[in-house]
Amino acid sequence: MMATAESCTGGLIAAACTSLAGSSQWFERGMVSYSNLAKTELLDVPAELIAQHGAVSEPVARAMALGACARSGAQVALAVTGVAGPGGGSVEKPVGLVWFGWQLGNLGVAEMRVFPGDRAAIRAATVRHALQGLLVRLQPLRPAH
Repeated sequence: MMATAESCTGGLIAAACTSLAGSSQWFERGMVSYSNLAKTELLDVPAELIAQHGAVSEPVARAMALGACARSGAQVALAVTGVAGPGGGSVEKPVGLVWFGWQLGNLGVAEMRVFPGDRAAIRAATVRHALQGLLVRLQPLRPAH
């Protein structure tokens, strides 16, 4: 089963998953943790971690994915946290910067990307990259036929 923890995409990844017929067989739940408080309450992301690294960071993306698995009982989770714009960017964290976290059982992986475009383009690219990244990481786990 799969769970999502989304910030900058606001549920778009869960919507993409559940738009597929039969998704109830593998999609457990999606959590929109848009605020820092939601990240701590819904996903057990330590407030100190957010204070130290910022919500848009590798440690927070990893913690979100781990928390999504722990809170849902899903075996696989993906998390996204980023700056979709048009405001909110900085020199260190420009508009378009997104951190991804994938949790597959005991294995946690994180990755950062910077996407060009407006808010809609950044969010769409984030959805694509999150799901493609999950599929790539699931390939080695699939049994051979």
